[in-house]
Amino acid sequence: MNIININGAVYGYVRVSSVCQNEARQLLELQGLGIAQENIFVDKSSGKDFNRTQYQCLKRLLNKDDILVVKSIDRFGRNYSEIIEEWRYLTKNLGVDIVVLDMPLLDTRNGKDLLGTLISDIVLQILSYVAETERNQIRQRQKEGIAIAKSKGIHFGRPEKSLPESFDKVLEEFNSKALTRKQAADKLGINVSRFDYLRRKLEN
Repeated sequence: MNIININGAVYGYVRVSSVCQNEARQLLELQGLGIAQENIFVDKSSGKDFNRTQYQCLKRLLNKDDILVVKSIDRFGRNYSEIIEEWRYLTKNLGVDIVVLDMPLLDTRNGKDLLGTLISDIVLQILSYVAETERNQIRQRQKEGIAIAKSKGIHFGRPEKSLPESFDKVLEEFNSKALTRKQAADKLGINVSRFDYLRRKLEN
């Protein structure tokens, strides 16, 4: 099936959450609809808002009667209120049609009467709410997982470097005023700020 638009251009939008994820499946589906490669825009970033480089480039190209195709509503975005606002801006202000492949009810080419618009708006709000709720739940589970891990003594961030050899001996000399801070740091092959940090950490 090809998406043909005799009144304007057809664009595709693809989003994955990170550079580690693969956008190939979304690309293949859009290309299979006959959308030209140069008309498909890909972002590798979070869906928390619409400040995405490729999406903003696409948005500047959109004109009245163009069609924007996305695989699913969560590929469009994940912030409930912003999805609604962006959807209305594109469809009402710019006059663009939006097609969500995974949800045929979210195809603004169909049902342009009052009832069709109402159904589309209701479905959009429900799906956008679900997408944002899922995002919030994932974030909450991450927080809970981190809290549990910390309670078990698991530490996050960079692993702490081991103490330089003979640190205890040099520290003892420093404490007895046989060495200055600079002399102690030089003897250990580290800078003064690192020596102070290690010294304070041991004292604490």
